[in-house]
Amino acid sequence: MSLTLILVIITGLISYNSFSNRVMYQKLLLHPFTMKGEGEYTRFITHGFVHADMNHLMINMFVLYMFGQQIESNFLQLFGDVMGRVYFLLLYLGAIVLSSVQTYFKHQNNSYYSAVGASGGTSAIVFAYIVFDPWAWFVFPPLPALFFGIAYLVYSIYMSKKANDNIGHEAHLWGSVWGLVLTVSLTAALRPDFMENIITRLMAGPSSPF
Repeated sequence: MSLTLILVIITGLISYNSFSNRVMYQKLLLHPFTMKGEGEYTRFITHGFVHADMNHLMINMFVLYMFGQQIESNFLQLFGDVMGRVYFLLLYLGAIVLSSVQTYFKHQNNSYYSAVGASGGTSAIVFAYIVFDPWAWFVFPPLPALFFGIAYLVYSIYMSKKANDNIGHEAHLWGSVWGLVLTVSLTAALRPDFMENIITRLMAGPSSPF
């Protein structure tokens, strides 16, 4: 069984149980005020395993499964069975943690703020996919992966500065950055031969979607 599927199953079970168990939900979510006061820093990771509702859960798990399977396979081929899995977990779980750091410092004195969801992790997975196949066409929106990634970053930066819509745009932004930086760094350092292929593919430009 793939790590991607294991993560989907674990996240699905924890999230589903937390829908009816609000005590569990409250103990796992990202609540910077409590984290600062009580030292509950495990919430940096646990909040990625609970979601606001079923729609929130299904969207994140769909993205994780669809893109995660491919990225996990790429990592195993590039870095070996053991380290490939280690780096894949570092990509996903590391993004969940790092994408919430800015949110923590921003809201550490706000007792009313909380956040849940794996969006930071799934954003990292999507951007790892963009690194490996920059000109793959996304179905929705109908854009090459690289153009989608640029638009996603610009939108996340804009909304993180302006929006008050209870969506963690900072998590999307920093999760994406982590996915991009880690994937490029690992590939360039450990598989420079494959990095040359990525650069060649990037320079070739987009192909027709038809």
